[in-house]
Amino acid sequence: MSYKVPVGLSNKHIHLTQEHLDILFGAGSELHPEKWLKQPGQYGSYEKVEVVGPKGTLKNVRILGPLRKASQLEISLTDARQIGIKAPIRESGDIEGTPGIKIVGPAGELQLEKGVIVASRHIHLSTEQAKEAGVVDKEIVKVQCPGERALVFENVLCRVSDAFVAEMHVDLDEGNAAQLENGQLLEIIK
Repeated sequence: MSYKVPVGLSNKHIHLTQEHLDILFGAGSELHPEKWLKQPGQYGSYEKVEVVGPKGTLKNVRILGPLRKASQLEISLTDARQIGIKAPIRESGDIEGTPGIKIVGPAGELQLEKGVIVASRHIHLSTEQAKEAGVVDKEIVKVQCPGERALVFENVLCRVSDAFVAEMHVDLDEGNAAQLENGQLLEIIK
């Protein structure tokens, strides 16, 4: 059985709590959607911050909305090296034992105690789409990338929820290695 899923290339971004948004942008601040993402209710906001590491700064890091229960910075391995952070590869939300970082906004700055990760490659699927693909939540699969720089991504986490629609997320390092473009169809293989 073959199931194809569109890919979404994920650039560096940050998820914030209301408390941290208030520190960075002023009390009572809100996020303002600039670009709606494929996952329902998710968006890239107009608001951006600077991330300051021991060896460098990442400017114009977009905040993704809506706000979260915990702040988390998602970067690529290239970004991590650029700013001097050893960020582990983790599933989004798994931030225990991860490094922290300084975040600077227009109204203030803060030091995250933890939350810097390189997001593990993963596929979002609705319950119905997961059934069609023959996978279950938390299953690890392989994904075939076609083309001149064809490759197989291994260790791809399936995340299943009726709040999701089919989309595989890889960071820019991974996407560039396979010459991927947003929306390109990739095949789940077992």
